[in-house]
Amino acid sequence: MVDFVLVSTLVTVMFLALIQLALVLHVRNTVADAASSAARYGALADRTAQDAQDRAELLLSTSLGEGYAQDVTASVSTAGGVAILTVSVTAPLPLVGLFGPRGRLEMSGHALVPG
Repeated sequence: MVDFVLVSTLVTVMFLALIQLALVLHVRNTVADAASSAARYGALADRTAQDAQDRAELLLSTSLGEGYAQDVTASVSTAGGVAILTVSVTAPLPLVGLFGPRGRLEMSGHALVPG
């Protein structure tokens, strides 16, 4: 009887840890995809860096919630004579469910600006 309780507790903890790891990977991939998708959207001929920032905030708030769309920046820089649009997202790293410390997950997406 005691063996069952101890083993089932251990299996339950391992299962919950696996689910949390899957959630962390989902959040990381979603933030990375939102940043890169917003960068490509902002690099279109009739769009600006502000459009890219708004797009990233929309994607993050729709898919993960408002807390993940708080710190989004978009900027245009030049490297080798080519304009590059960079969208950077700093989001919380989910430690328990979707809750965790702010500013622990930093992702960015880049796109070439036609010109």
